[in-house]
Amino acid sequence: MNDVLNAILGAVASVDPVLRTLLAGFGMLLETSILIGLVVPGDTIVIVASTAVSGPVEYLGLVLAVILGALAGESIGFYLGRRFGPWIRRSWLGRRIGEKNWVGAERYLARRGGIAVFLSRFLPVLHSVIPLTVGMSRMRYRTFLAWTVPACVVWTLAYVSVGAAAAGGYRTLSDQLHFAGYLFVGVIAAFALAVVLVKRWLKRREARFLEHEAPPE
Repeated sequence: MNDVLNAILGAVASVDPVLRTLLAGFGMLLETSILIGLVVPGDTIVIVASTAVSGPVEYLGLVLAVILGALAGESIGFYLGRRFGPWIRRSWLGRRIGEKNWVGAERYLARRGGIAVFLSRFLPVLHSVIPLTVGMSRMRYRTFLAWTVPACVVWTLAYVSVGAAAAGGYRTLSDQLHFAGYLFVGVIAAFALAVVLVKRWLKRREARFLEHEAPPE
């Protein structure tokens, strides 16, 4: 296990730190822009890039690149929603999302406002649909930013910190423990499980809120 991980982590670390950081930021731009987040695994991109972090400068650089990339992508989604929202919704890709998801995003935004923008960063499907939906709504861009910036910061710090800490701990222990690789995989797996559980909890919690707040027919 250690030999395999050394090869994988070594390959990631061999990429120039500046290029690696820029690629992570660009990956997040794609992940958070118009519906691309449904196919581009932003969390995987950030975790992989963070395993090569060496020192506080690279850590800070990666955090800033991911945050700025995410905000740029969400801003693109917002403005595309403002200008072309209805057309995108009627397009082939919009139909693949499903009218149910579009209506759900509109209803969620109407009832939760800025909180919907913040929480959507941590919810599947919604994190790709909400920027477009906000663009088609009356919410101003500055209000959108006020809620999405802290969400992007929290999300980025969690992923970069876990990836960097897990890889750093592995490198420290790999020469002393033959099973250090399993510990690294265990940490990443535990984090992934925690993310899934939190997303499910948030999804159920918000669904109950919407059901409770739904007006009588």
